[in-house]
Amino acid sequence: MKRRDILIAGAALATGGGVAGVLASGKKPKQATSKTTDNHIASPHINRGVKQFQMATSWPKDFPGLGIMPVRFAEAMKIMSDGLIEVKVAAAGEIVGALECFNATSRGGVDMYHAAEYYWQGKSKAFAFFTAVPMGMTAAEIMAWTEFGGGQELWDELSAQYNIKAFHAGNTGHQTGGWFKKKMNSIEDFKGLNMRMPGLGGEVLKRLGASAVPLPGGEIYQSLQSGNIDATEWVGPWNDYAFGFYREAPYYYAPGFHEPGAALALGINLGVWESLTSSEQAMMKYACKSANDSSIAEYTYENAKALKVLKEKHNIEPQFFSEDIIREIAKASESVVAEVGNEDPVTRKVYESYKAARDSYRGWTELGDGPYIRARQAGLGG
Repeated sequence: MKRRDILIAGAALATGGGVAGVLASGKKPKQATSKTTDNHIASPHINRGVKQFQMATSWPKDFPGLGIMPVRFAEAMKIMSDGLIEVKVAAAGEIVGALECFNATSRGGVDMYHAAEYYWQGKSKAFAFFTAVPMGMTAAEIMAWTEFGGGQELWDELSAQYNIKAFHAGNTGHQTGGWFKKKMNSIEDFKGLNMRMPGLGGEVLKRLGASAVPLPGGEIYQSLQSGNIDATEWVGPWNDYAFGFYREAPYYYAPGFHEPGAALALGINLGVWESLTSSEQAMMKYACKSANDSSIAEYTYENAKALKVLKEKHNIEPQFFSEDIIREIAKASESVVAEVGNEDPVTRKVYESYKAARDSYRGWTELGDGPYIRARQAGLGG
């Protein structure tokens, strides 16, 4: 794709036109090297007029979906700049550990990171609201909040305290409720359950009488197989099928209450961001938008394919939590999120904005999406 085409696409985005997937195809460009260490402030390495940046991520190399989002950002930057901006993407562990990329970017060891903001809840609980909270916003709603509802401005205030400027640059869409070894017929079935679920979703499980086990992805299957856990959530059919959870826990439940639209972020060292020209900043902003839009499209496409395989090849028939279960989960979720949201003045400011936005958007989402999906199901035979 030529630079002219990308600039036209960027203009379309800026005026409300969609360009999801425009930058998602093509061969991966070779990544230029950029040497940075934790002992100096990150700055773009300039070589023969080419600015080179280094990005650390929280994802394994070439990990489906999550690991491709930052690569798409790098591709977009190289194309839009006519090759004058190159971003070297490093997988988790190549420069720093998966959960160390925020600190590395903050202190200038690397130029930027790609990760989930709720990983930084230990610094401020407010970060969770920029990824997902239980019974929170859908992918479309969180985009509305950050882009038009004041969310980005609050995020800027929060991130600036840690020397970072952040944008959304990926979203998995709605995540499913999880894989269980037994049927979940009532809220009583959660009592005594050992389930893999990190973050605020795990706190909700505890309110229901379950034990939340925050296992990393690579340890989930073995824990299911050994009986150390009775259930797990991960992402959705695409990533879940790849891990083979259906072999150990055949009851697949929806909807997922914990991450209704999990947004991923690209954070840039604030000094690096401020050193960029206005056109370079615009390119980074729209490269993030492209990665965000493409990821939602990709997860919709791949989840649909994987669900079909699970149903037709492995006889997995998705189950749905009863209304009684969802009602109890919703009560526990509201309590947990409110407690977290009122922990300190900064988090309270973000929480109040987030909650007001969710409550405002839900009327349209429920009117626009809900009845139509039910009507389509009825019209097409379920």
